[in-house]
Amino acid sequence: MVEIWGETAEGFEPVREAFARNFAEYGELGAAFALYVRGRKVVDLWGGDARPEVGGRPAPAVPWTADTAQVLRSVTKGLTAATALLLVERGLLDLDAPAASYWPEFAAAGKGAVPVRWLLSHQAGVPALDVPLRLEDVLTWERAVAAVAAQAPAWEPGTAHGYHPYTFGWLVGEVVRRVSGRTVGQYFAEEIARPLGLDLWIGLPAGAAPRVGKLVDLPAPEAARTGPSGLRLRPKQSVRDAYQDPTSLTARAFASVLPGVNMNDPAVQAAEIPGAGGIGTARSVARFYAALIGAADRPDGSGALLPPLFGPEVLARAVGPVVNGPDRVLIVNSTFGLGFWRHGPTAPMTSPTSFGHPGRGGSLGFADPELGLGFGYVTNGMQPGVTGDVRSRNLIRAVRGCLGLS
Repeated sequence: MVEIWGETAEGFEPVREAFARNFAEYGELGAAFALYVRGRKVVDLWGGDARPEVGGRPAPAVPWTADTAQVLRSVTKGLTAATALLLVERGLLDLDAPAASYWPEFAAAGKGAVPVRWLLSHQAGVPALDVPLRLEDVLTWERAVAAVAAQAPAWEPGTAHGYHPYTFGWLVGEVVRRVSGRTVGQYFAEEIARPLGLDLWIGLPAGAAPRVGKLVDLPAPEAARTGPSGLRLRPKQSVRDAYQDPTSLTARAFASVLPGVNMNDPAVQAAEIPGAGGIGTARSVARFYAALIGAADRPDGSGALLPPLFGPEVLARAVGPVVNGPDRVLIVNSTFGLGFWRHGPTAPMTSPTSFGHPGRGGSLGFADPELGLGFGYVTNGMQPGVTGDVRSRNLIRAVRGCLGLS
């Protein structure tokens, strides 16, 4: 049995039980979970093996500790979106201006009129690249953004939406760089992470490298395939076909880098990959989302709440549903605000006001303004799925129960 470490406030014991059950029944290897509610950190848990081997071991070789950080995959997109929205909050970036007015090269292939907000809402039409990037391109920012700028849209921008698995980060990140004069990772570190006291990075600093756990690809556990998880047990045939057809937009979007990026590679972790390469702790993901809605306490220990990172107008634009319906890449319905996934059947959170972002393999971060909470879950056991799985949903269900919700 895996030992669970950390703290749970009175009344949140069922969350600890759900976290432990993920290890016992749902194939968890190493993970952490944190929850803020109205400025108070009420859950901070961790357990398992930080650097597991496929097949398991009788005991963790490198136990997950309070300071273990983990690659976040697409949870990173929420961090990247926040950097752009902070520039909007400060009057430095106009969401309705053409992206090419800040990044002239982006006007290529008929994209000159695409507004910045379409980059954030997955409406820009460039989720895939005709010529996939190589690893050396990903590690060289200028090569990656040049390829994205040159790419012709897969559909007329603004007429549809489709998830941009990798290109989202370069689209938004380059606009941030052009406007601020700093890379997206630098801007996030200096203007968001440090003021909030977060162990959260887009581009891992060398000193933090020993803290990072190891990602391991896993099949879905038998309990998740056959038990009452609330998940579709088998994806639709159309979804399976799209992922398996190498010529489909779906497969091409997720293969924008070939061969695939090894997120355990120290060089990759140190690079700024703002669509999928962020790294951090669960408590920092939870605190980040709590800070967006004014539900995080000040780092000085005074107990006072920090003001929301964004004012009400920018927050409303960011999280209000911008697109909803068939997703040309995911082949299911999806709902996005500006850079944030919205609560719904594809990406369930705690209530209809929730917004955040899941990461491939299982990690999840979100805020719920109605309930005043910030939620952060990170895992190194990469189970199939892009929008969360039974483990995060077990935690969501437990949180709702502790708050008196059905």
